Amino acid sequence: MAHMAQNQASRKKGKKVTIENFYGGSTQGKEENEEEIQKNSEHASQNGNYQQALEDLKLELIQKMETFWKEKWEKEISCLTDKTAQLEKELEASNRRADKAEKQIQSLMTRIKHLEESEMIKQQESIKQTQIINELEENRKYLTEKVTDLENRGRRENLRIIGLPEKPEVNNKLDSILEEIIKENCPHVLEQGGKIEIERIHRTPSILNPQKTTPRNVIAKFKSFQVKEKILQEAKKKSFRYKGAPIRITHDLAANTLRDRKAWNTIFRKARELGLQPRINYPAKLTIYFQGKVWAFNKIEDFQAFAKKRPELCGKFDIQAQKARET
Repeated sequence: MAHMAQNQASRKKGKKVTIENFYGGSTQGKEENEEEIQKNSEHASQNGNYQQALEDLKLELIQKMETFWKEKWEKEISCLTDKTAQLEKELEASNRRADKAEKQIQSLMTRIKHLEESEMIKQQESIKQTQIINELEENRKYLTEKVTDLENRGRRENLRIIGLPEKPEVNNKLDSILEEIIKENCPHVLEQGGKIEIERIHRTPSILNPQKTTPRNVIAKFKSFQVKEKILQEAKKKSFRYKGAPIRITHDLAANTLRDRKAWNTIFRKARELGLQPRINYPAKLTIYFQGKVWAFNKIEDFQAFAKKRPELCGKFDIQAQKARET
């Protein structure tokens, strides 16, 4: 081994290696070999120290790395622990909020259920009330028609005189004025003795409105329905006059009946223009003569539906259009 080390050292120094100096053939060679061996020993000792130092350095480095990562992971773990605790608190708060929201939802659902039940009860009550109101409305209409009919029957002996001058000398002797009108226009109606039995006669309304320029109507109640009807029939045949001034004599009807008759005015005028021979019969029924037949209508809607189905009349009785044109 010494020889091999010597040989390697000689090669490194560039010396020529011979058998003599390899095997120690000369004293100089032996001394050089011994020096070389000593140097190699020192060098090996130094290498051993370096190796130990390197091992110590590696150990120290490992310890520092362990300490570093231990501290770092402890910080990380501590941070994660804090975050976990915070998340747990937030989760607990969220759960509390969720529980509170659920309770509120349950409370709202209960209230909604109560409201729905209450609304259903109200709807049922509303339906009942609507049925009652409809029944009451039907009863009201029936009673109104009944009262109107009774009122009209109570006026069946009456005549309404329209256009009689509003003068004191006329108002003070209306019964005499009526006899003069009958003598002037239909004397054959007078009873024996040339008089008409009148139960009462008066102006209506009873109080004069100074803002109105037209005279108030006169209501005359006859004792005989037949005499009243004769005078009315004569008034339908010709225009009556009083001292040359035109007057009108018509039925004395209830206000509701007069309103219903007045609703036919526009249609009545148009039907007369078309030659349909319109008439208003009791209580407020329109009759026309069309295509060889007499047609009767109780409501304006019935007449309009009838006119729309007839090409000769379609579009000629549009009340709204006529009122717009008149306006």
